[in-house]
Amino acid sequence: MSHVATLVSNPVRPAIDAAAIAKARALLPNAISETVLKPGIAADIFFAPGPDAQERELSDLVRAALTPAPIDVVVQETKYRRKKLFVADMDSTMIDQECIDELADYAGLKAHVAAITERAMRGELPFEPALRERVALLKDLPLSVIEETIRAKITLAAGGRELIATLKAHGVYTCLVSGGFTLFTNVIAEKLGFDENRANELLIENGKLSGKVREPILGRAAKLATLQELAGRLGIRMEETIAIGDGANDLDMITASGLGVAIHAKPAVAAAAQARLDHADLSAILYCAGFGA
Repeated sequence: MSHVATLVSNPVRPAIDAAAIAKARALLPNAISETVLKPGIAADIFFAPGPDAQERELSDLVRAALTPAPIDVVVQETKYRRKKLFVADMDSTMIDQECIDELADYAGLKAHVAAITERAMRGELPFEPALRERVALLKDLPLSVIEETIRAKITLAAGGRELIATLKAHGVYTCLVSGGFTLFTNVIAEKLGFDENRANELLIENGKLSGKVREPILGRAAKLATLQELAGRLGIRMEETIAIGDGANDLDMITASGLGVAIHAKPAVAAAAQARLDHADLSAILYCAGFGA
């Protein structure tokens, strides 16, 4: 066998049954066998396509055939399926919110800032100037709003704790890398158990946000550089890496990694990633990466 198609659904909406597996298997060339990883939630179908197989085209074909069932499909080679490095975006990926939008709520500017965030995450605005513009609008907010935002507004994305705990139990190195801020990533990374985190630094003056962020800004290029640096430092092949995110500033690391995952992502990111998760939660990555059996 050379390839595996992993069918995954959200644990709160189990959708994978024998009929779905049979329908998917019929579309995969030279299907060999299937394995139910968790009833209703995940299954593997092993198959052997030709040398010119296009993984994303096959996954889209099967996904379309299974519609309207809420099932995601990830197709990949079985070689290097088990990964050794996991790099994840934070906002709208490992947490359910965009931190800068929630901060802006305290300044009465959430709708305005959220509109800029949305355009930046869709790739309609360059990330760095968009971040500077949004941070400037936070000027003079007291530092205490960071702790209050985390306490009152930020929730961990479903499946995240299970994902990180299981990856670490299998020796996978984990890094949270965000275009957001260290005042948030330090807390979220500790809550979830990441080995390290990287993000931008908000500048503080007299206990208040100065409206500025330390340069250079960690954006799209820096996220890719983080993936490459960690892989090199740890002696890990790029084929043995996973990168996950939802926005345009995640796209370079997603497309460069061994398994790039767009989760509940903006259209351009979902279209370009090898793996697209529209329905499943973060625990689906365990099944895709061979750790969920």
